Amino acid sequence: MREMTIASTKINDSSKAYVIAEIGHNHQGKIDSALDLIRMAADAGASAVKFQKRSNAKLFIPELFNQPYNSENSFGDTYGNHRQALEFGAEEYRLCQAESMRIGIDFFATAFDFESADFLSELHVPAFKVASGDLPNIPLLQYIARFNKPMIISTGGSTFSMIARAMEAINRFHNEVAILQCTASYPAEYNQLNLRVIEKLRDLYPNNVIGFSGHDNGIAMSTVAFSLGARIIEKHFTLNRALKGTDHAFSLEPQGLKKLVRDLNRASLALGDGNKEIYETEKLPLKKMGKMIVVARNLKAGHKLTFNDLEFRSPANGISPYFFEEVVGKILIKDFVALEPLDWAWLK
Repeated sequence: MREMTIASTKINDSSKAYVIAEIGHNHQGKIDSALDLIRMAADAGASAVKFQKRSNAKLFIPELFNQPYNSENSFGDTYGNHRQALEFGAEEYRLCQAESMRIGIDFFATAFDFESADFLSELHVPAFKVASGDLPNIPLLQYIARFNKPMIISTGGSTFSMIARAMEAINRFHNEVAILQCTASYPAEYNQLNLRVIEKLRDLYPNNVIGFSGHDNGIAMSTVAFSLGARIIEKHFTLNRALKGTDHAFSLEPQGLKKLVRDLNRASLALGDGNKEIYETEKLPLKKMGKMIVVARNLKAGHKLTFNDLEFRSPANGISPYFFEEVVGKILIKDFVALEPLDWAWLK
């Protein structure tokens, strides 16, 4: 069965979308902003908030770490100092985790390296996220898999064979893995979202939850992804899209996240079970809009009905037009006036 459990939430084809508010470093290194984002994500109805954890000194080669970083989005004079300015340590993570627990929203993070994976494991996060860039990083995938916690892997910039290779590596330890269709551009153009990959992934991995990590602007494509079978939806989240930083412009603000959760919940209800039925709420409108068979003119008892003797008028209080072939050829056993509904009791 296609199902995984994160914390206490079961995610499967019958469940609502598990919505991850990707905070990443949109807190800009400020703990108060991070706590506000967590609270607003919970208020919007998100299932989880997700951060990004890096051990920067061990993650980058010295040339990149020390490279001057003069971008308008920079928080430091070098790329390493920029990243360090945005990075939370143990104290901030515990505060965020405690606040998430207090208000009832799942809290976890993307681990970008071994040390960060250990850090998150010590926090007892309920799941691990792996970024698209680490899909080929088999050593990191297997290192995280050894913690035996649910894993969510993004697949931006990959092929089906690359996904298969990653899944084979993880499956040596467990198969509690969700696979997210993703396009690793920021923002992603609509003609590069390739949402039908979701259907293909569902076919290739019938026991795994499939999802969508959306770097697109807006919320509409996430509901399309849900209708194609995605049950984990990840969207970047910010307090203000005009803030400094590369992620904010394509992130959702609190009102946008709230609308996304609302629409995904509606989509979950709207998809139904695939069985076509008549709802009670339909009966009155259909009676008003529908038709019944009436006689076209005054007719005497003993008249043998022809098609030209019939009209089809609203409301649907009598014999349905569906039965017109059975009515043609019947004999009237009473007089009828024009536009009077036919009744089986007066036909032979």
